[in-house]
Amino acid sequence: MLKDVSAAKSLFLGTLVEENLFPFPAVQPAEVETLRMVLDSIDKFMSPKAEHYREYDKKGEQPEAYLQELREMGLFGLIIPEEHGGVGFSNTAYSRVLQQASRYDASTSLTIGAHSSIGLKGVVLFGTEEQKKKYLPRLASGELIAAFCLTEPGAGSDAASIKTNAVLQSDGSWLLNGDKLWITNGPTAGLFTVFARTDGEAGKMTGFIVERAYPGVSSGPKEDKMGIRASATSTVTFNNVRVPAENVLGGVGQGFKVAMAILNNGRTGLGGGCVGAMKRCLNLAIKQSEDRKQFGTSINQFGLMKEKITQMTVVCFAAESVVNLVAGYIDNGCDDYSTEAAISKIYATEALWTVANESLQVAGGNGFMKEYPYEGVVRDCRINMIFEGTNEILRLYVGLSGLKDAGESLAAVKKSAGKMFDDPIKGFGVLSKFATRKVSQLTSFGRPRLTAFAACLKDEAEIYELFTQRFSKANDALLMKFGKKIIGEQLYTRRVADIAIDLFVGLSVLSRVTAIVKAVGEKQAADEISIAKIYTAQAKRRMKFNLQRLITNEDGLTNDLSDSMIKKGEYRWDIV
Repeated sequence: MLKDVSAAKSLFLGTLVEENLFPFPAVQPAEVETLRMVLDSIDKFMSPKAEHYREYDKKGEQPEAYLQELREMGLFGLIIPEEHGGVGFSNTAYSRVLQQASRYDASTSLTIGAHSSIGLKGVVLFGTEEQKKKYLPRLASGELIAAFCLTEPGAGSDAASIKTNAVLQSDGSWLLNGDKLWITNGPTAGLFTVFARTDGEAGKMTGFIVERAYPGVSSGPKEDKMGIRASATSTVTFNNVRVPAENVLGGVGQGFKVAMAILNNGRTGLGGGCVGAMKRCLNLAIKQSEDRKQFGTSINQFGLMKEKITQMTVVCFAAESVVNLVAGYIDNGCDDYSTEAAISKIYATEALWTVANESLQVAGGNGFMKEYPYEGVVRDCRINMIFEGTNEILRLYVGLSGLKDAGESLAAVKKSAGKMFDDPIKGFGVLSKFATRKVSQLTSFGRPRLTAFAACLKDEAEIYELFTQRFSKANDALLMKFGKKIIGEQLYTRRVADIAIDLFVGLSVLSRVTAIVKAVGEKQAADEISIAKIYTAQAKRRMKFNLQRLITNEDGLTNDLSDSMIKKGEYRWDIV
């Protein structure tokens, strides 16, 4: 694996980094036994509690006695190293645990996940040895539940515009003031990872470890939410809170980097939760489609119902594939996986929305009734496309991060052409690489190639090769057309991101199915091969459509109509 190369961003340049796609990562043998024990314990603990979860959802809270049971099971210490009292799971194993919990209750999964994925992750990733020794054992036991405090009333996706501030005092401590909004575990947390503005040469944001016990820390009432109602969410206020100098997390001025690293590193927790909920929905839909009769026949015998079940299966498998590939990057110490992590969050959350909605549809009228689980899953999963970075913002990140690399490549060509005679070796080297890339875009010669796929997936591999080539060509044309102004062209950027998502998720599926074929043979892997072929056929149609819309679209009309509606302030048509 090439640890300093991004497989997703390389697609923008027309490059397939096969070393980072094959072989598909697996749970480490040393973890398998412990992981199975934890999964079995979760099944035994959560399976009988369906009525409890219904009651918790209705009341909008998890009783303290239930939180204590989670502590006793060790579910607050999953990613904390063993030397600090935790289980020490890898990202892959941790994601699998959250998947299991989410099969039973999204609020429980979120309580655990917000604590581990983002609440305490900063201490694990950036904490000093003193910070780790002081806090991790108490976090592992659940004595302290952790929360992540970044979002504010005026700073959601735009994290850089936070108003919470920390002022350095003469004794080296910091005086913290501000309000944080929609904080998961806010009412129950004993420790907060807080981000505040600290203007200075080193940077404009700093992370802090803040204890609830510090004077001036308070949380508001629990929010009354549409879904994940039992999970505790509230505002958190810091009023002249004195934070010790030793509680700076990751260095003064490094807060933005720390916050983004935490969110990227924690995305497979959310992804695992989405996969678990999808598997639950799919299992319910399969049983419901068998039991429900129409015109004297089980509805699973009708073509439209077969299509629904197939589609739910394909997107669930694809989501599980991309989430686990990204978890493998993290476990293997990759330096740059932020684009891949964003793709996994976008795809997994939208796949769950599709599966939850379709499983409710399969259930018909029953799906709309509270006595059945479908409507609860739909309510619970809607937030996933909003928190930890809205999918709209993450799409812009995926598109622009990839285009940035492509733009820098073009800039290097321009610069080298101008200075070629000052430094001919370097100049000709850059131009040679660019020429090779252009030839590969225009002809089959030099087209990016895959070699590690299973033979039965040759046609699918060729589709990803071809569209990686076309994608690169389209990106160059886009950058030539807009230059730096591409940053403001969000509709174009979204299409670019959607192509990148289809390519990277499809390659994740190709890698996983290849591993399965190699393990059990083509005959035993017939279903998995079908999934790869179906996903690829659908992705091909979407990519072709998005590439065309980079050339021909109705963006001008779209913007004009939106401006008109905003100016008028209302929908103004009627038939009377």
